[in-house]
Amino acid sequence: MTFETGVKPGEKLKATLDQVVELLNKQDLVSEITSRQATPRHELLQSLLVKQQLAEVQRRIAQLHPADLAFVLEGLPLGRRHVVWDLVRPEARGAVLLELSDAVRTRLIADMQENEILGAVEHLESEDIADLVPSLSKHTVSALFDTLDREDRSEVQTMLEFPPGTVGSLMVLDVVTVREDVNLDVVLRYLRRRSGLPARIDHIVVVDRGGILQGLLPIRKLLVHDPDVKVQEVLVPDPIFFYTEDAATDAVQAFERYDIITAPVVNLHDRVVGMITVDAVMDYRRETTERDRLKQVGLHQDEDLFAPIWKSARNRWAWLAINLVTAFIASRVIGVFEGTIDKLVALAALMPIVASIGGNTGNQTVALLIRGLALDQIHRGNLGYLVYKEIGISITNGIIWGAVVGAFALVFYASVSLAVLMAVAVLLNLVIASLAGVFIPLGLRWLGRDPVFGSSVMLTAITDAMGFFIFLGLAAAFLI
Repeated sequence: MTFETGVKPGEKLKATLDQVVELLNKQDLVSEITSRQATPRHELLQSLLVKQQLAEVQRRIAQLHPADLAFVLEGLPLGRRHVVWDLVRPEARGAVLLELSDAVRTRLIADMQENEILGAVEHLESEDIADLVPSLSKHTVSALFDTLDREDRSEVQTMLEFPPGTVGSLMVLDVVTVREDVNLDVVLRYLRRRSGLPARIDHIVVVDRGGILQGLLPIRKLLVHDPDVKVQEVLVPDPIFFYTEDAATDAVQAFERYDIITAPVVNLHDRVVGMITVDAVMDYRRETTERDRLKQVGLHQDEDLFAPIWKSARNRWAWLAINLVTAFIASRVIGVFEGTIDKLVALAALMPIVASIGGNTGNQTVALLIRGLALDQIHRGNLGYLVYKEIGISITNGIIWGAVVGAFALVFYASVSLAVLMAVAVLLNLVIASLAGVFIPLGLRWLGRDPVFGSSVMLTAITDAMGFFIFLGLAAAFLI
């Protein structure tokens, strides 16, 4: 299948998925038609036609990049996903598994035989094998280590020592190093003798005899300078580098800020032990972004879009339970003012507006605070100004939009007192929502919790309950 020039990558991926689905639909149609034909060789004919259709699917997926094939698999229901997965070449399966989401990967591996898993993994680099180990059973991991040679096994074990979310867990061990006291000609001969170069290499790491980082030798300088020049004369001193224990988020920020492609990784003794590349950083950022989005809606883990109903339902219980509790709290606040609502029915129609606009303001503040915490931009020195700013914003918006809401109440209910009440309630709830949006993420961080998970539901509970309480309380005090 060919694509016109200028087709967006997302559209191309969707077209690929659509084509695979179409081929699978043809297979189902052929099977259905042949099953209705009562011929002496009915089963043989049906088998040949099905194999022909599957061969076409296999030819199509064999042309796909592992990441594109992973996209196709994630977009298929479970039954069809296994049909396509069975058609993937064994030597390509390992690369595809690395590109899949955690939930889909775990499910596919669970349905694979141990020898199939080992066959898929044997084609991967040590760093990639380490990425797959957490998805494997202990018995399979043991069998996998038995198949690796001594060097590969040592490299995999080294990678597994670094906790997830650290630079060490993202680095590659294949790094090209040269000493600073050699000529560029020596470096060129050394590179020619290597069987290959690491992917995305844009510089060579310069070290001393003890392996201590001294600087970087850009490939462009290696190519354009006189071969007799020594490395120390053209190297870039004081390069950006990372320790193995540094947080991966630090690497994400540095790669974005300085537009770098690769950076050396050193241990606590400043010895170069690996390299971190931009593709690993991008993958980490994408995974954490997707994970945070799921956390914001109460999903504790990655969820397969086509997972069984019961499993998906259990994954959402915690969120529903928490929301049920907050709904009960809000309902009890309203229950306290049942008499007030009975005397002025308009309150029932207007009070959701107060709670809704407060929730929106709070969510905006929460989003900014979580981003600031992730980028380490918030500390004690600027917290006071941040609170002052958010209160100022909420007061400004409260006056403007409170007036709008008040005008709405005046037009529909012809009551000046009710209009004023609405404006004041909106103003007060926006202030409370802003304060909650600041201190909820900070409080969760102080307690050692992830600010992403739980902030939204806690904010909703506060803005709903306080919105109802302020509005109905003011009505009971001044209108009834």
